[in-house]
Amino acid sequence: MNTETPHPQDVAEPTESTAAPTIQTVQRAALILDSFTVRKPHLNLNEITRLLGTSKATAHRYTKALRAANLLRYDERTTLYSLGPQVLTLAAAARAGLPIVTAAEPYMEQLVKEVDETVVLSVWDGETATVVRSADNTDHIIRISVRTGSRLNLTTSAQGRVFCAFLPSDQVPGLPKLLRKTPELRDELEVIRRHELSVNSPAVNGVHTIAAPVFEGGTIIAAMAVVGTTVSVPTDIKSPMASALLRTARALSRRLGNPDTSPAAADLPAAAGARGRAGS
Repeated sequence: MNTETPHPQDVAEPTESTAAPTIQTVQRAALILDSFTVRKPHLNLNEITRLLGTSKATAHRYTKALRAANLLRYDERTTLYSLGPQVLTLAAAARAGLPIVTAAEPYMEQLVKEVDETVVLSVWDGETATVVRSADNTDHIIRISVRTGSRLNLTTSAQGRVFCAFLPSDQVPGLPKLLRKTPELRDELEVIRRHELSVNSPAVNGVHTIAAPVFEGGTIIAAMAVVGTTVSVPTDIKSPMASALLRTARALSRRLGNPDTSPAAADLPAAAGARGRAGS
């Protein structure tokens, strides 16, 4: 028996002609998956066929392969396709690998110790704020837990409003029209830009949230938030808890290379005792 290991130079490299069909297959599969959006979560076979520019039989082969990999789901009742469960696994892995998550973790853990409330980090997914990290190892008997992957309401959540305030308006779907129809929101966004803080106080679920922007190179890259009950998290943006959040978000921004040029930074109260004075 010949057990000689072939020399690397003796192994045939794939030629351009043999690699091309494989590349095309990957490109077409990616095109199908990329066609699903929040506003268009379902597609039928005719729509997928038009997207690919192929025959219906070819489109069906692609959907069959993607279904086998759990990347697509098919509803026989409606004859519609949607993204499959494996996409969620891939999305979670992608979020966990974001550089901002790794950079933010020690800052979030320190803030949890300081304020004794859940601390959440969200990023912009092209349409709204999506939670990518939640640190909730607090000492409270009742703990607020926020699921990673949660997509927050664009205009009613504190983190969503932070992105509305600091992203260019043309990068936020529907925002220019919404600002024309809702002067109150426009005024609120101005307040958020001035203080770099957003407070959400819904009366229904008994939860308060304070959020602050995180910048990289002058561009907002994430929103960091403190989440707790109406009893433990104050609504005053000048509270010690809000100041601790803002200080932490700015420290993370500096870590990412964004100089702290805000004139309000020097006016922040000391962080010591933020947990006790905040009513938690």
